[in-house]
Amino acid sequence: MKRENTMLYHLVAFLTIAVWGTTFVWTKLLIQNGLSPVNIFTIRFLMAYVLLLGFSLIRVRKHKFMWFANGWKEELKMMGLGITAGSMYFLSENAALQYTTATNASLIVCSCPLFTMLLFAAVYKSELFNKIQIIGSMLAFAGMAIVVLNGRFVLHLQPAGDSLAFAACISWAIYSLLMKPMTGRYPTLFLTRKVFFYGLVTALPYYIITPGLPPAEVLMRPQVIANLLFLGCVASMVCYLTWNWCMAKLGAMVATNWVYFNPIATIVVAWWVLDEQITGYFIVGSALILAGMYLSDKRGKNEDKAKLPKA
Repeated sequence: MKRENTMLYHLVAFLTIAVWGTTFVWTKLLIQNGLSPVNIFTIRFLMAYVLLLGFSLIRVRKHKFMWFANGWKEELKMMGLGITAGSMYFLSENAALQYTTATNASLIVCSCPLFTMLLFAAVYKSELFNKIQIIGSMLAFAGMAIVVLNGRFVLHLQPAGDSLAFAACISWAIYSLLMKPMTGRYPTLFLTRKVFFYGLVTALPYYIITPGLPPAEVLMRPQVIANLLFLGCVASMVCYLTWNWCMAKLGAMVATNWVYFNPIATIVVAWWVLDEQITGYFIVGSALILAGMYLSDKRGKNEDKAKLPKA
């Protein structure tokens, strides 16, 4: 019995995080055109949900179509997925940027894999982490911190904004925890569609206290249309599908470690689009992230070898 090759799954996870790392740049350009963060979230999730729903209905002849999960308790869990990966995550992250620095927010949000590991260890007794995996996770975290801080090792604590960023971090960790048992019960397409639906529904009350959509002339600008199409079709629809698929194949913990790569993609695209400089700290931090992620995956490989039957 041979161990399944996971190279493809890691490659897809890498590409997914690389795309997500670029969304900060495209979102910033949309904000400069007059859209608010909640406008951008609503439009991209609505676009992704409609496309996924249409695709699900088209393939209904070959695959059974499901509107709801198996029972109301399971449906509540779907709502939990939509809240933690949708409305709560995006709204708390965007709100955090209004009260704290981008450095603080990035450092806290991108520490998600570390908190996910602790959460999994507390909930699932079978998730035992050996020294190699712990060292790997800490190396990746240190590398991410070096990339984000970029040589400016002075953090100005902002309790309100930092708390919101931490809420986004924990929200994504809970999403990973909730998704773990769901990947074996429901198709990836169904799970992803539910994330978008409940993310949208639970974000609607936010419009009670905030302005509505921007004027039509703003939405019709070529740059705005192009960025929204990318965020809705690629960064939302495609990437959530591939991410949920990777979590099902690699396991939520191994897949989540790729979040450490997020600031690397952001800085590369910012260098390309916004002419921001890449420093030596970026190179050192990136190397530590890759080394840490390699070590973190050693546990999974060793466990698979241990499970092979003796000849």
